[in-house]
Amino acid sequence: MSVTTGAPAVPPQSPPPSPVPKVAEPAISTRLAPPAHPARPARPARPSKPPRPAGAAPPRPALERPRECAVTGVSAGIARHLGAPVWAVRALFVVLAFALGAGILLYLWCWAFTPWEAGSSSPTRAAPVAWALVVLAGIGLAIALFAVSEYATWGAWASLIYVRMLGGFALAVVAATFAGVWAGFIDRTDPSRGPRHAVWTRVVAIAILAVTLVTAPGAGGNTLQSVVSALIPIFAILIVLSPALVQRWRELSGERVARIREEQRAEMAAHLHDSVLQTLALIQNRGGASSEVARLARAQERELRAWLYDGDQPADSDLPTDLRDYAGALELDYPVRIDVVAAGTSTERASGEVAAAAREAMLNAARHAGGEVSVYIEGSGRGVDVYIRDRGAGFELAAVPDDRLGIRQSIIGRMRRAGGSATVTSGPDGTEVHLRYEREVDRG
Repeated sequence: MSVTTGAPAVPPQSPPPSPVPKVAEPAISTRLAPPAHPARPARPARPSKPPRPAGAAPPRPALERPRECAVTGVSAGIARHLGAPVWAVRALFVVLAFALGAGILLYLWCWAFTPWEAGSSSPTRAAPVAWALVVLAGIGLAIALFAVSEYATWGAWASLIYVRMLGGFALAVVAATFAGVWAGFIDRTDPSRGPRHAVWTRVVAIAILAVTLVTAPGAGGNTLQSVVSALIPIFAILIVLSPALVQRWRELSGERVARIREEQRAEMAAHLHDSVLQTLALIQNRGGASSEVARLARAQERELRAWLYDGDQPADSDLPTDLRDYAGALELDYPVRIDVVAAGTSTERASGEVAAAAREAMLNAARHAGGEVSVYIEGSGRGVDVYIRDRGAGFELAAVPDDRLGIRQSIIGRMRRAGGSATVTSGPDGTEVHLRYEREVDRG
């Protein structure tokens, strides 16, 4: 029997496989594959303005009339727009005026269609245009009156004197009319002159026109020419008075529009009072003061009443208005309904400490009591009394910790420092805070 020793027998191995040539693997990119659908192209960027070359001229100013000018600002605005001297533009208008009046028409066209530069102040003119026209009218009247005195003594030259007389009267009428219109429509809004200057200018212009009406003779007793010579000054006086008539008409129109708006507001207030306000009041009564819906309805009712009955008039900064505004703010933050009632002839507008103490008392009532809070303000010539009453559980003032300063310092201490007094009465049915402030005359 033979025994085999050593390593166990190894099964015969198959011949090694022939080497397979390595094929280069494709490089795997770390980028994400593009989506199946093409992405939306990005909005092209807005092209920016190319930078201005260093040697380029600055942009030309806009064609606007300056608010500080000599007469109308037309020449100054054109000169600034073109970069030319003002005197050159004015000289150009004068030269063109001799070309069949083209300069005058161009000047009036620029005056009508060239806007003022931006600003809130009224334009200020350096040249006294109205008084210059009044002086020119006076010169024309003097020439006409001198010609009237010489008309009967010149004999054969009387026709020339008559022409000079008519020219003087025409100059007086035209210059006085333009002076009154300029003063009434333009100088009246000029901050450097004002309405008084406009009134005196028109008075002098009307006086010149009245003298013209009295002294202007008819031509050779011709009735038609006499009537025309009388109607022209009368018509000119009406033109001078037209600015005042236009202003009065605008005032009457404004009053009429305001009255119509007030009537419409009253009709709307009556309609909303019978519908919306009644609905809001019903929501408050059904929901209770602590309900969120009731508080929102109360806030909307307060805002609607303020808009209907106060209108656009500014609220007086007196004590009742201050406390009503504060009550509206508290009703939005706490489940409370605060009614503020004022009575008396005086409400003590200067008592800031009283208002601060009353606000603190209202805040305490809204924060700790909730529900219904009433504020009653009684003013008189001697002073003011404010009562803040709630229907909470009440408390003992002596039991309030010393570190709670809301009542001791913000109400009682504040009124004492202001020279008034504060009384806090609390019980199971609620708490009442009475603030009293007397005037210094009564305290003395």
